[in-house]
Amino acid sequence: MKFIDEAEVRVSAGDGGRGCVAFLREKYKPHGGPSGGDGGDGGDVVLVVDPGLTTLLDFKFQPHVRAGRGEHGRGKQQYGKRGSDREVRVPPGTIVHDADTGELIADLQDSTARCIAARGGRGGRGNMHFATSTNQVPRYAQPGTPGEQRRLRLELHLMADVGLIGYPNVGKSTLITTVSAARPRIADYPFTTLVPHLGVVRIDDDCSFVLADIPGLIAGAHRGLGLGDRFLRHVSRTRLLIHVLDISGLNGRDPLADFDVINHELTSFDASLGEKPQIVVANKVDLAEARERFASVRARLAERGIELRSISAATGEGVSALMREVGRQWLALRTTSAPPDDQAFREAVP
Repeated sequence: MKFIDEAEVRVSAGDGGRGCVAFLREKYKPHGGPSGGDGGDGGDVVLVVDPGLTTLLDFKFQPHVRAGRGEHGRGKQQYGKRGSDREVRVPPGTIVHDADTGELIADLQDSTARCIAARGGRGGRGNMHFATSTNQVPRYAQPGTPGEQRRLRLELHLMADVGLIGYPNVGKSTLITTVSAARPRIADYPFTTLVPHLGVVRIDDDCSFVLADIPGLIAGAHRGLGLGDRFLRHVSRTRLLIHVLDISGLNGRDPLADFDVINHELTSFDASLGEKPQIVVANKVDLAEARERFASVRARLAERGIELRSISAATGEGVSALMREVGRQWLALRTTSAPPDDQAFREAVP
């Protein structure tokens, strides 16, 4: 399934039905009074969270969503039927904006969340409502009001508990494959992973969390380089980050410089992202070059008060201990802090 995390859709609620102009005509009642019924209200367009969805792909094939219009009123005081609502399924973590004004309409995080994206028009009143002592045969009724129409911009922010961040090719995809059932593409070239992947990590019966593999970030990601601005939003829901470094030196880069660049990109995109707790991990220690450099890199980070852990995602060395520590910290954060809020991001993006 193709991963789509942005979409635009036009929604049109149903128009209200018009009221009826009618008069009662029955045997022995030659001059029956007005009996025109009311028109039915138009249906609403409702966004409904579906926990089984992880992409906005469906909106690429339905750019316009309509609800049912209300039925017109009829004689003998018969009211028109209300138009049918149109429910549209969206994945958890969908943020809904008005595409024309930028107004935030809803942030659909909960698995049971619902949002009325466009309200149906009101049905018009029939002529039976307009009879008075001086006008006993009113020959007019109200038309129905039109339903709301608007363009929506949908953005998906993945609902993950822990995020994997780091430069391309540091081994994030290999790590999430090792600890979960997620199967991202893995190859020895930059930007192998082009979309975020989610995997469930189960530590024991009391602890499991959702891990997100965020595609490789680079310098300038917050400005859109390497599609980074589209990927960074998926970090906003997480409580904890695993920052993966490649200390083998085979890529020709300094791992501490990489560490600083990634953190700068997080802060530049949204200051709150730079404040999220991180577990810093040196990957690929199964390579001789990485083992030789580990002590020096750990010492340099220790000078900043940062602990460096070592793992090999390829062989599994140190991975179980890392996941247990991630689970421990995540449980502690979940019980002591409020749910992650990306309000700053929403205010920053028009």
